[in-house]
Amino acid sequence: MPSLYVASVEGETRKSTVALGVLAAMRSAAPGRRVGVFRPLVRDEGGRDDVLDVLLSELADGGEVDDATYAASVGVGYEDVRTDPGAALDEVVARYRALAAGCDEVMVLGSDYTDVAGPTELAVNGRIAADLGTPVLLVVKALGRSPREVRAVAEVARAEVLAQHASVVGVVATRADPHALGDVVAALEEPGRRDAPHPPPAFALPEDPTLTSVGVRELVEACDGRLVLGPETGLDERAGGLVVAAMSMPHALEHLVDRAVVIVPGDRSEVVLGLLTAHASATFPQLAGVVLTGGFALPEVVVRLLEGLGEAPPVVSTELGTVETAARLLAVRGRLSRRTERAREQVRAARELFAAHVDGPRLLDLVAGARVETVTPRMFAAVLLERARSRRMRVVLPEGLEPRVLHAAAELRREGVVDVVLLGDEVEVRALAEEVGADVAAVPVVDPATSPDRERYAAEYARLRAHKGVTPEAAPALLEDVTRFGTLMVHLGDADGMVSGAVHTTAETLRPAFEVIRTAPGRDVVSSVFLMCLPDRVLVYGDCAVNPDPDATQLADIAASSADTAEAFGVDPRVAMMSYSTGGSGSGADVEKVRRATALVREQRPDLSVEGPIQYDAAVDAGVARTKLPDSAVAGRATVFVFPDLNTGNTTYKAVQRSAGAVAIGPVLQGLRRPVNDLSRGALVRDIVSTVVITAVQAQVQQAAEQQAQQQSQQQSQQQGVGA
Repeated sequence: MPSLYVASVEGETRKSTVALGVLAAMRSAAPGRRVGVFRPLVRDEGGRDDVLDVLLSELADGGEVDDATYAASVGVGYEDVRTDPGAALDEVVARYRALAAGCDEVMVLGSDYTDVAGPTELAVNGRIAADLGTPVLLVVKALGRSPREVRAVAEVARAEVLAQHASVVGVVATRADPHALGDVVAALEEPGRRDAPHPPPAFALPEDPTLTSVGVRELVEACDGRLVLGPETGLDERAGGLVVAAMSMPHALEHLVDRAVVIVPGDRSEVVLGLLTAHASATFPQLAGVVLTGGFALPEVVVRLLEGLGEAPPVVSTELGTVETAARLLAVRGRLSRRTERAREQVRAARELFAAHVDGPRLLDLVAGARVETVTPRMFAAVLLERARSRRMRVVLPEGLEPRVLHAAAELRREGVVDVVLLGDEVEVRALAEEVGADVAAVPVVDPATSPDRERYAAEYARLRAHKGVTPEAAPALLEDVTRFGTLMVHLGDADGMVSGAVHTTAETLRPAFEVIRTAPGRDVVSSVFLMCLPDRVLVYGDCAVNPDPDATQLADIAASSADTAEAFGVDPRVAMMSYSTGGSGSGADVEKVRRATALVREQRPDLSVEGPIQYDAAVDAGVARTKLPDSAVAGRATVFVFPDLNTGNTTYKAVQRSAGAVAIGPVLQGLRRPVNDLSRGALVRDIVSTVVITAVQAQVQQAAEQQAQQQSQQQSQQQGVGA
């Protein structure tokens, strides 16, 4: 789905003009396609965002925008970002993806630089663009700058966006000198240093006074004014400038400009009289309004005289002094609106300006061709949630008397992601949930001691463990262990997966899985991976939690399982078999083990791209890879890292987690017929939620694979029947 993030470098760029033009280009390029608009950050003062309202009205062909449509197009407020940045950006991603699910393409409009300092706000926009997976169209202001200065601003801004792992598809310079548009574009597109990335395509829009004017009503609202003379409709006109007339009448008349709003001390009746006389005269500029300061009322005789002059511009009174009034009005910036016909004309002018100076089809081709390969932790988590929600699995949580588990169950139920089942005495579980404030009223609780399935589970467990001396008489007592009971639920299809370990050891969690669920077909080893979410990509590390010192055969099995897990979670598997040596440069027992394991993987899984032995730097760094393994399809771009032993794997994942700021999700167990995952006993609620979601996705993948295998088997049987 092609989407575009329109972000400005600073305030007063007229970014809304670009947004209107992009939206019009999107709609005209493919009529009938569903186009959406999303505003990640909005001001907190209440009411609708004018620009978003205009853009949504464009989608409605000028019609009214209902509250539901508007709400679906908004992310969060600035206050939300200040209060809890992480939660706010999570909400932005969730709301964007919900909107995008119903659209063919989405235009995202960045923030307005009304809340925090410019560089910080640009970084926030860049981070959001990366999390949404949308390329950025940068908007820079050319007003008052030479072409070289415009380029310098664009270069700094582009570097900031790239630092946030977003991509820049183009630059639009706005408010440029109409006679220097070509020079501005040439400066923006001029190649830099040989080692610097080539600048993106550029466009330039000229300054247009029609788009920079401010509405009289906006000025009146800014100074808390009230209309005392003239028509209410005059407030809907646009102001051509501001004039402070704190001087004698002749001097005030000398400073008038067309469509000016004039600020006058309220006790200077003669100046007001002169201004409105000038407005009625054919030899002076027409005024857009007069603002009287100080709260002074015009004398009744003056009012009667003014009313006799014919139609006057709006005369407004404010309690503020002249200096404060001027400061407030000067701070007002024009923004798009659709409240008046004049405002609607401004919207049309903005569309036409963009269309006249920007090649819309070319810009959309650039967007369609942009390759956004960044996968941020927030994006990865959002995709997993969507996958889990798309086909809800049933995951059993044996530790129903652990507060963290209760809070995780409540969150999962609230978000509608996974159907969870808690184990434990129901009265105790619900009492504890109420005590800790976890709403699990709608979550089923199963008590292993009283469950009607207890006898069926016990009989199955006795059958499976008969060779170990487990009798039907002894089995029921063994099922008092909640992890064993939960494992039987998964084995017999009453749950799709299990997550435990918040209060149980790894051995207590995994032993029943080894006893009952056992390994999947074609797998000889149960192993683990960590999904390492770096700022711009997701890597898979295995095995970092289960097998202390696998031999070559086991290492090959771990590699194949890790590649399958990577693919299940949307990571293109390029497998690096890690060692202290690269290629044939080293020797020793450990290197030979990795070399043999690599050969086994290539033999057993010719579909996989695998390289080994290989050192970490050669696996991740393209420059090192060109020197050490220039012909490798994996070196320099590995995504799956298989470590030779638990010591190396566990040490490496923790080092990367702490030093690179990576989010480590796991351990995720692999190789079992049904998903069972172990938690760290120090797991946070967020960790438990993530592990349950991971387990649900694993269950989806395993069920899909089983269904495909059954279909293939049926097809083979049918073909054999036809042949017979």
